[in-house]
Amino acid sequence: MARRVRTWLARALSLSALVGFGCKEQDQPGPIQPPPLGAVPPPEPAAAPIDAGTAKPAFAPERVWGEGAAMGTHLAFAAYTNEKVDAAKARAAFDAAIAEFKRIELLMTTWRDDSEISKINAAAGKAPVVVGEETFAVVKESVHASEISQGTFDITFETLHGLWKFDQDLDPHPPAKKDLEARLAFVGWKNIVLDESKRSVMLAKEKTKISLGGIAKGYAVDKAVKVLESAGLTSFFVQAGGDLYARGRKPDGKEWQAGIRDPRGKPGSFFAMLSLSDHAFSTAGDYERSYVADGKRYHHIIDPRTGYPATASRSVTVWAPTALVADEIDDAVFILGPKKGLELVESLEGVGAVIVDAANNVWISKRLEGKLQVVSPPTPGL
Repeated sequence: MARRVRTWLARALSLSALVGFGCKEQDQPGPIQPPPLGAVPPPEPAAAPIDAGTAKPAFAPERVWGEGAAMGTHLAFAAYTNEKVDAAKARAAFDAAIAEFKRIELLMTTWRDDSEISKINAAAGKAPVVVGEETFAVVKESVHASEISQGTFDITFETLHGLWKFDQDLDPHPPAKKDLEARLAFVGWKNIVLDESKRSVMLAKEKTKISLGGIAKGYAVDKAVKVLESAGLTSFFVQAGGDLYARGRKPDGKEWQAGIRDPRGKPGSFFAMLSLSDHAFSTAGDYERSYVADGKRYHHIIDPRTGYPATASRSVTVWAPTALVADEIDDAVFILGPKKGLELVESLEGVGAVIVDAANNVWISKRLEGKLQVVSPPTPGL
């Protein structure tokens, strides 16, 4: 059973070596903003220790930091050098990882007419579109996520695009009910028709659209991890907005630490931290792309079954073996709420979750008991 931690039980603990996240960002154009608190490298050692047996400086791992931008979000990397990979090679690996993000973006974005996803949307209701192995695999995984999540993860949410305005076009007014209902008739993952033998994707209804904004970043993080591994790095993390994967442990044997943002706290504030090693971390929250109107918060995590922002949670953080799984599951758990959401989490091997529900209670899945440290109670507020 999941453990619910009421705010009066939270105990204060000290924070150290945090990697911080905000809510998950979607694939979108516009200025790139870094997370509220990023990973900050510690001061480099003044000198390497001396190996008494050889009188030569012993190898001292160096922490290397890198940044970039792709898929509408801020990218961050940190790695420790080893005897085969120096700082220059690590930075070259970061550049190759950024290039991998950009390559995947060109395949899967909806902001370019020549992407494979845009071609699928353009042919909706008309004909199937043959796509590459990667796009087909991610769309197929998206359909599987819909099946296991009661349709709460659904890439056809793109059909509602333009009705809710939370980005550069911010408009703090909910869309008209009649407009939502008209679009909802074309929303539904069962409108996605896959032909594995031909590697084609077709949308059964002409007005149905898809977007991989809720899963492509996780896929890209996993691909970037493989790039860094192939370069010989063994201790590092890759962060893309609210999605992160940490490989190995730090040279002192400690796991990487990730801070979970306080949904109603000030930017950069955290209510808990989670240890990470060879696992991914993804957070979905209602606090970044949102507005308050008539005493109610509206945000970008839309329940595809209703067309309205989900109301059961304030934030969900998913811990999973891959960034792809973490990325696709966090929104589903957010929409399902703590009880049904944690049932889904516990059914998946190696997956855990931390949920701040609508009443500001903290729920911790069984696999994260003992790994999560609650620093302070989540801040109350609308």
